[in-house]
Amino acid sequence: MTSKRILITGANGLLGQSLLFLGQNRHELLATGRGPARGDHFGFPYAELDSTKEEDYERVFEEFKPDVVIHSAAMTQVDDCEQDQEACNLLNVEATKYCAEACARHGVHLIFLSTDFIFDGKNGPYGEEAEPAPLSVYGWSKLRAEDAVKASGARYAIARTVLVIGYVPGLSRSNIILWARQALGRGERIRVVHDQVRSPTWSVDLADGCLRIAEVGAEGIYNISGPDTMSILDLVRRVADHAGLDASLIDAVSSESLGQAAKRPPITGFDISKARRDLGFSPHSFSEVLNRIPIFEN
Repeated sequence: MTSKRILITGANGLLGQSLLFLGQNRHELLATGRGPARGDHFGFPYAELDSTKEEDYERVFEEFKPDVVIHSAAMTQVDDCEQDQEACNLLNVEATKYCAEACARHGVHLIFLSTDFIFDGKNGPYGEEAEPAPLSVYGWSKLRAEDAVKASGARYAIARTVLVIGYVPGLSRSNIILWARQALGRGERIRVVHDQVRSPTWSVDLADGCLRIAEVGAEGIYNISGPDTMSILDLVRRVADHAGLDASLIDAVSSESLGQAAKRPPITGFDISKARRDLGFSPHSFSEVLNRIPIFEN
């Protein structure tokens, strides 16, 4: 395997941290993010890069001269996107356009992270060729970003994923397994939807899929998700069982009852056979993931 120079946007987030952890002995990496470094960058250099500024890409590309960019920086809080559409468009669409155009100018392979929320959830699980039909501002922003990548002239791959879970020390934002583990651990009652189905994806598996795309120079769309599809309710119950917590504290509710700003697709999940075939992608089962995440050790 030939080592590559890989620039990671959004390196302070869960996926970014997982990419740095997994790639540390495989490639020369540059961690970038908006503002000062947070978390562990495993000895790799860090550069401030505001993804909404075209000139920042030029500066960092000239200095680091990447072979590959993994663009994970995004506004991913779905309800926040619904309530602040201008910020969502800037961070998810315009920033991706700037990144893709810089990759085209510099001959850099772009790997762009997208989402199951580009679908309406009526016909999941989905293959790569399924027709998008977003229900939310967030979903539309990621679909428009995909279109910007395709139109940029860059050599690209789009890695679509589902419900990313995991843990890294100092993580500033929670995810569903951390939220459930912590709330149930405090003895709190929690409301969990029974009518949404997903393929939970360990951040380390997602990072591995992205690095495999980079290593073989793959192009086009790839579904990179966990292998198991389940309801959110079943997922949280399995977290409770694994941690030895009281599952009777979990109240099953409908999505509509939560009154959230953004609509969620009811049934997504992905067919990952293309990634298995082309990339040798082999994600961990949900049970294996629970066994590997350190928050369940106590």
